[in-house]
Amino acid sequence: MNEKFYSLPDSKQNAIINAGYKVFSLNSYKKSPMSEVAEAAGISKSLLFHYFRNKLEFYIFLWDKCAETTIEYLTKYKCYEQTDLFESMSLGLKAKISLMKKYPYIGMFALKAFYETDPSVSAAVQESYQKYFNLKLDRTRLNFDSDKFIAGLDVKMMYQDMFWASEGYLWEKAQGGNLDIDEMEKDFENMMEFWKSIYLRKD
Repeated sequence: MNEKFYSLPDSKQNAIINAGYKVFSLNSYKKSPMSEVAEAAGISKSLLFHYFRNKLEFYIFLWDKCAETTIEYLTKYKCYEQTDLFESMSLGLKAKISLMKKYPYIGMFALKAFYETDPSVSAAVQESYQKYFNLKLDRTRLNFDSDKFIAGLDVKMMYQDMFWASEGYLWEKAQGGNLDIDEMEKDFENMMEFWKSIYLRKD
């Protein structure tokens, strides 16, 4: 834990975190100078390095913060307590929308970080991803009612289909440099209705 950083008021912490998410989401890791982060946060570059030793430490901190906060919000919205898949997804959407209102660039940052190719950060990001992915997977081993789905459904393929569709949508939107929260919420609601129409029993 970075005690110097966490000794700051929450508002100042959030300003620095949001500044990091914004700068790193708009450029690659290599092309994102800490001076821009400091400027966006309203602090000096030297003060930023007082809280984080270097850019790599700050970047990995942001990635871990992203993963931890996402799980925190999904837990808060009781996504892991549901036995209905689409109810869990609906609550998950609400959780992520709420999260993005606090950290507007967190979604774009997560995408950029996950696909970052710079060797100085990609290995660390992927290692961290596996840790948090496994934690999330453990929490989502829910007893979904399989009788609600169409007969003979390949559940693994269904999850893969929804994952690819979601990732593709977010990646396409991120290329435009902005994720409109209201538009995203509406589009995902429409996608869930479509998935319900093809995967759930009609009777």
